[in-house]
Amino acid sequence: MRRLLPEPAAGVDPYETYGDLPGLRLNMVMSVDGSVTDAEGWTDGLGGDADFRVFRALRALTDAILVGAGTVRTGRLGPARLSHTLRARRQRPPAPTIVVSRSLDLDWTLPLFTEAETPTIVVTSQSNRKKAPSHIEVVAEGEDDVDLPAAIKTLREDLGYEHLLCEGGPTLATALIRASLVDELCLSIAPTLLGGPRHTRLLDGLDAEVPLEPTSLYTDEGVLFVRYLLRV
Repeated sequence: MRRLLPEPAAGVDPYETYGDLPGLRLNMVMSVDGSVTDAEGWTDGLGGDADFRVFRALRALTDAILVGAGTVRTGRLGPARLSHTLRARRQRPPAPTIVVSRSLDLDWTLPLFTEAETPTIVVTSQSNRKKAPSHIEVVAEGEDDVDLPAAIKTLREDLGYEHLLCEGGPTLATALIRASLVDELCLSIAPTLLGGPRHTRLLDGLDAEVPLEPTSLYTDEGVLFVRYLLRV
């Protein structure tokens, strides 16, 4: 990985360069024409190996990983795992995945819930908390809909997850930005134009302008990695 801005440098280590952890970091990948899904409707292949290296480093750095229910329902999201190198650097088990779901309409037999080294947690509303199996830890905030600010506060103050990483999808990312909960956007821009019918936007219905302050720019295997602070 090479740093282009603010000071050019070669051989940049993602684990070190992303080590200045914000409160809540949003990490997303998209094509140059703005789609967060590839031709098959998935994000997996967009950024290639370069994006996966940053993806794994961010997971190894964070205290917990936030994902939306729609991402989980694809069945492609497994529990966080660490390579030997990243486990040695992290010096603790993988971060738990925290699934945000108002309805808790989830497949509890997925490996995310049955095979995670660090047990998966769900965030939901008070009215739906009893839908979760008894062995799943539940954070319930809000009566009929999830109260995201209250949930984030509980995750930090009660469970000790000070630094959070959100991996989307667009609905959860938009809700977090709308609630002024995101401190940093890490955007990977894959060197491709997708076009076609499968064009999922980065955000889902953001209804207000949010100023961004670019802080650094990197490149690796044609992928651009931009870091922005959110000024909200």
